[in-house]
Amino acid sequence: MKVYIVGTGMDGAQTLTREAENAINEAELLVGAERILRPFSGLGKETHTAYISRDIADKLASSDCGTAAVLMSGDCGFFSGARKLLPLLAGHDVRVIAGVSSVSYFCSKVGLSYEKMKLVTLHGRASNIAVNVKMNELCFFLLGGEMSAADVCRRLCKYGLGDVTVHIGTDLGYENEQIIAGRAGELTDCTADGLAVMITENRDALRYIPSAISDGSFRRETVPMTKAEVRCAAVSRLNICTDSVVWDIGCGTGSVSVEAAYRCPDGKVYAFDKKSAAAALTAENARLFSCDNIEAVEGECPEILADMPAPDKVFIGGSSGNMESIFEAVYSKNQRADIVVTAVSLETLQDAVNSFEKYGVVPEVVQIAVTRTRKIGSHTMLDALNPVFIVSGRLI
Repeated sequence: MKVYIVGTGMDGAQTLTREAENAINEAELLVGAERILRPFSGLGKETHTAYISRDIADKLASSDCGTAAVLMSGDCGFFSGARKLLPLLAGHDVRVIAGVSSVSYFCSKVGLSYEKMKLVTLHGRASNIAVNVKMNELCFFLLGGEMSAADVCRRLCKYGLGDVTVHIGTDLGYENEQIIAGRAGELTDCTADGLAVMITENRDALRYIPSAISDGSFRRETVPMTKAEVRCAAVSRLNICTDSVVWDIGCGTGSVSVEAAYRCPDGKVYAFDKKSAAAALTAENARLFSCDNIEAVEGECPEILADMPAPDKVFIGGSSGNMESIFEAVYSKNQRADIVVTAVSLETLQDAVNSFEKYGVVPEVVQIAVTRTRKIGSHTMLDALNPVFIVSGRLI
């Protein structure tokens, strides 16, 4: 069977390309969601309502027609069902026809270019909003699931980004299309419903990935902190990817969590500490640095780790004497996880080395001695910090 996978644009009418129109006219069978099929109901063709990939594939397999068109909203290459459908169509003569995406359509409406825009889908996700806005001048959000436009604006306000400009579009391409703009802080109660998208403009966005953030930038109280110079070296050894799941065990103030969060804007950082004050302070610093991809969790490790998502990267800044069992919890989830441990005592150093060696890993050990300067009267004096061991390794 010849199968066209067709991007129908916004409304399946005015934004339909000539190529897509020809494919639909050629097809004997049209398959798609009810909303997408509606504009073509008058063509007199066989139609089948389905939007789940397996259901679509099953219908095509059971049909005896020669040509079918599967209709997708927007463009087939932008968060489309085409990605999951294509592997199920082996044996068919498949051709993908591009459509007008919600990105290109909405950007044309609000007068913005999108070559440097960060594209984020919130379908089934809700933890990577503020951090992406913080790190990108322009972000496009495909809303869905439980996240409305007002919810996104409230999230931005919670994480210190209430002055960011937002453009909200609903029911693009239809008669009831609505586009509104303003500051996030002004639109926390907007009632934009239906199929919605959003663009954020943050002229003060970071243009670098923060590293060795000054200790004084964090809210501290009496909770322990991994100092800037050690933090920089430790985080760099984790080789965090943009979508990594990171565990920060013994998070203290959350300084490591924040620097990790900037490195995985499409991932998640879980920050653990047995002290409620530390977990609360980490959450406060996450808000201060606009890192909504940090989740601070109070509890004893390793017990609390059992129900957590498998980590890709693990930082252990405090083990409370449970180093071996923490390693066991990590490797039971992911034997390929990168682990970095900081130790200020020889006993903790030995525990870390022993834990790595138990799993056949020969760890790399580096000792850092940092000396800062401080003014005393007219003189500049040296001020040495405690030496710290950084122990890192990974199962091969």
